[in-house]
Amino acid sequence: MSDPRIHLEKDGAIARILFDNPGAHNALTSGMWQDLATAARDVTADPSIRAVIFRGVGGKAFVSGTDISGFAKFTSGNDGLEYERRGDACMRALDAIPVTTIAVVEGWAVGGGLNIAAACDFRIATPGARFGCPIGRTLGNCLSPLSIARVGGTMGAAIARRMVLLGEIIEAEELKASGFLLDIVAKEALDARIEALCQRAVENAPLTTRSFKEVLRRMTLETLPEADDLMAEVYGSDDFRLGVQTFLSRTKVLPEWSGR
Repeated sequence: MSDPRIHLEKDGAIARILFDNPGAHNALTSGMWQDLATAARDVTADPSIRAVIFRGVGGKAFVSGTDISGFAKFTSGNDGLEYERRGDACMRALDAIPVTTIAVVEGWAVGGGLNIAAACDFRIATPGARFGCPIGRTLGNCLSPLSIARVGGTMGAAIARRMVLLGEIIEAEELKASGFLLDIVAKEALDARIEALCQRAVENAPLTTRSFKEVLRRMTLETLPEADDLMAEVYGSDDFRLGVQTFLSRTKVLPEWSGR
């Protein structure tokens, strides 16, 4: 098994950023998060790139979330704040990509994977792909204001509430009806559909694309509320420590939350 990593491939005007950790359903390690941000900045700085594809290796998952083993080392809410700040910095690199971005989702896109998919301009999935953010049933942690604005702004607050407040995992067919997914495509037709979409994106005037995306980014992701106090309370709580211990024990039993 190869080490978890991010691959950046370029083919003319199209770049591909691949999540390669299939043994863990492409969960992102801290190093992969940093490499993802580096890859995003690379394509942003390359004037020859007109479209970027994000895709998981192995065909069974896009990104299943973050490797949370490091959470066991947290000793206070400040550790959680620093974790969220690092994550926000990585995601801002994706938000700043000035060309058309496409998430290709096969299998799971949950937690950080949902966030990455929401950062893209378009999402294409295979039948049965599943999306969610069930942190209130697993870890008992929270989302940063930037993540809430990105996910809620892309899929709509009603569906975001179901994913976070009820812990629902929602299948591709429902998300296509809501507009979150551009298309659902059988695996055998997936590459052709992606190629056709990229071709249209490449043919678009780059300044039109850049200006439109930047205005949307400013409208959606700027002037966010301050929430360090809320995030520190969650990450410093007994509930969060219990959630991490329960998750790592792999008992598949829901924690008994105390609200403390």
